[in-house]
Amino acid sequence: MSTASRSALIAVALLAVPLAATAQNLHPALHVVEGQGCECCVEWTNHLRQQGFEVTSEKRFGTLLMKHKIDRGVPVEHASCHTGEIDGYFLEGHVPVEDIRRLLQDRPDAAGLAVPGMPYGSRGMGPESEREAYDVLLIRKDGSTEVFSSYPASDGR
Repeated sequence: MSTASRSALIAVALLAVPLAATAQNLHPALHVVEGQGCECCVEWTNHLRQQGFEVTSEKRFGTLLMKHKIDRGVPVEHASCHTGEIDGYFLEGHVPVEDIRRLLQDRPDAAGLAVPGMPYGSRGMGPESEREAYDVLLIRKDGSTEVFSSYPASDGR
């Protein structure tokens, strides 16, 4: 093999390493502040990891958790058990992966997404086959909201 051929192969191999690393992590890093002792928070963050997100997490309790939410712009009336942060947006509660991906793709002028409360059947909150209906809200920077997506109640199958 000639020196030029070897050099070309080495160059291709060196280019392939960053491309492979990029293919494995297609999303920006996500940081989640979970409620202390809340198993559904752990379920949600584990699901995000399984879906290809690089997730770091920490636990807070009581007023420290609420202060974190308020500091990030989460309206109190739309609070849930955990708050994620990704690429300049907050993710409050059990936001589905599909909605996170859409948020990152569409890049709306907003503060983040919220699933208020803890709807049964949302990821981490029981089986999807028994899901109650819920909305994912887009929270604008001025605090106004609109429905970003809706999930109907399951039919029990």
